[in-house]
Amino acid sequence: MSTKRDLYEVLGVSRTASEEEIKKAYRKLAMKYHPDRNPDSKEAEEKFKEVKYAYEILSDSDKRDAYDRYGHAGVDAAAAGGMGGGAGSFADAFGDIFGEIFGAGRQRGPQMYRGADLKYSMEITLEQAAAGFETEIRVPSWDNCDTCHGSGAKPGTHPKSCHTCGGTGAVRMQQGFFSVQQTCPTCHGTGKVIPEPCTTCDGVGKVRRNKTLQVKIPAGIDDGMRIRSAGNGEPGVNGGPPGDLYVEIHIKPHPIFQRDGDDLHCELTIPFTTAALGGELEVPTLGGRGQITIPEGTQSGKVFRLRGKGIRGVRSSYPGDLYCHVVLETPVRLNEKQKQLLREFEASLNEGGDKHSPQSKSWTDRVKEFFS
Repeated sequence: MSTKRDLYEVLGVSRTASEEEIKKAYRKLAMKYHPDRNPDSKEAEEKFKEVKYAYEILSDSDKRDAYDRYGHAGVDAAAAGGMGGGAGSFADAFGDIFGEIFGAGRQRGPQMYRGADLKYSMEITLEQAAAGFETEIRVPSWDNCDTCHGSGAKPGTHPKSCHTCGGTGAVRMQQGFFSVQQTCPTCHGTGKVIPEPCTTCDGVGKVRRNKTLQVKIPAGIDDGMRIRSAGNGEPGVNGGPPGDLYVEIHIKPHPIFQRDGDDLHCELTIPFTTAALGGELEVPTLGGRGQITIPEGTQSGKVFRLRGKGIRGVRSSYPGDLYCHVVLETPVRLNEKQKQLLREFEASLNEGGDKHSPQSKSWTDRVKEFFS
């Protein structure tokens, strides 16, 4: 250009304009004069170069200070490449805009990543689940390497800034009008490369060790529930926050009870004589012993409910119930005398008619009706 205009005049801002005002003015003018929008206009191309040059100087605090003191003479050498570098791409002009929209603004340092979550499976008994308890678990962890003190570099050497991304941990890939930011393939987002890795940690800077954690299992926890231990997962990358540890609960099968939410179920096996004559039976509960009164003529499949003898769930105000399902036991391996007594007993029942076996009579009638 034969005559260089005042850079503040080029952007249309005052000399006291803030950094944000300068950026806003640049975006507006760059959008207006960009060659991609004015493909056949030499005038627009020159305007764009002028705007780009002004922004490169005024957006840099050191260059702006030099310009304010000495004018163009103070910045011509430092900005020699700014005017002659061509129009640049549409994405160069508006990378900041798209970065703010999609959360991928220009990086001034290595990208931080949150550490991965870890899962720990724990088997407990039904009694432990009902009462709750505290225990210790050992989980894998990462500590700084004692040899390299976390740098990942062999003692006496140092990591170097990644030549691919310039230490930012990210590279930009241009696709048409858009600029897509990706993790640097060379340093994997760390912004550094290690020419001579530490032999103890292989350049990671950390070594795996086990650590012991206190875990509180709340009363009433159910199978498949998880307990979150914040910050005890994998460590973050480049100062990012660590992940979490999730303790997943699995309840072992119980020899007597089956759990259904807050309720418990069990089978109550009784001899047919008790079912016929009635009586008192002792039944187990998680809290000790319980009593059930068996009325005369109890049939198989009858369910007895013991209120409040279930489990009080984690989010429940009251405990559930215990349901006892009656199963009649048929006697086996009878001797001849016992068999004869049963035959005589059956004969006495038959003499009494249907009143002793109402359910059998009802079932027999239904079968006859089905086949008729």
